[in-house]
Amino acid sequence: MKILILGANGFIGNSLVEHILAKTNWQITGLDLHTSNLTPYLDNPRFTFKQASMLDEKQWVEDQIKNTDVVLPLVAIATPATYVSDPLRIFELDFEANLAIVRLCVKHKKRIIFPSTSEVYGMCPDKEFDEETSNLVTGPIHKERWIYSCSKQMMDRIIYAYGSRGQLDYTLFRPFNWMGPKLDNVSNAKKGGSRVITQFCGNILRGEDITLVNGGAQKRSFIDIDDGITALLKVIENKNNCASQKIFNIGNPANDVSIRELAELLLKLLKSNKTKLIEASGKEYFGEGYQDVQHRVPSIKRAMNELDWKPVITLEEGLKKILDYHLPYR
Repeated sequence: MKILILGANGFIGNSLVEHILAKTNWQITGLDLHTSNLTPYLDNPRFTFKQASMLDEKQWVEDQIKNTDVVLPLVAIATPATYVSDPLRIFELDFEANLAIVRLCVKHKKRIIFPSTSEVYGMCPDKEFDEETSNLVTGPIHKERWIYSCSKQMMDRIIYAYGSRGQLDYTLFRPFNWMGPKLDNVSNAKKGGSRVITQFCGNILRGEDITLVNGGAQKRSFIDIDDGITALLKVIENKNNCASQKIFNIGNPANDVSIRELAELLLKLLKSNKTKLIEASGKEYFGEGYQDVQHRVPSIKRAMNELDWKPVITLEEGLKKILDYHLPYR
């Protein structure tokens, strides 16, 4: 099987490259602006890599799509601070640039595995979010945080529409707070510049206080990247077409904790008594356009039943892997 990964150096992309090369005989072609996470794989004969922007290499991208079996367009911006500070950039990359890739897959009749997001559920009141029945609930227009959710949701709807009319073989997967050592740059000290676990780890390592937005009462379900990639490999393999024309939540409802509890657990694991927990409103921390989500728990029944998969790594085990990566001698 030939796999094209756009955004191969990113968090999901580089982990997927690692697992494919270690566990399968598939061929990979990857593209990204950077190589920082791919250095161990660049000399592998089953991995062909081009360092460039997909926006600048449109003909190359189309040529690769023509000659591959499965396309994974993983290029996206997924940091809430950017949703508020630069919403048009989110729309242009996460929606417009990826729409072009979807249309090329339709044109050349190639299977696409597209990364949706848990954000599409927004402020859905359901106890667990179901791929088929949960409503997708977002806030008012002036809360610009929702441009990411809406961009991804529109991509989901377009892909589904092509698929339901027999024009596209697709799978949509919705990551619920995937975590791992290379999630973001732990050295990035910019407020809101990283997703929450990397942000908190960086705060602790720099001896800074951790800011809990709106008190940290909001809850998230975290899943280790290795559990997530195990599910994604089953989606790519698509044994007996088990993943075709379907949407899968990929998360771990057993690892559901409040952001405050997450911060307290990290402080406990690092035995830190220098970092304090302080509070700020969403407006103070992210800006006027921010609106929070109080809970985000996936139903993973479909993935468990149809992919024969289940997550096995606990929250504490996953956090220890992250800390061991950043502090190997702690």
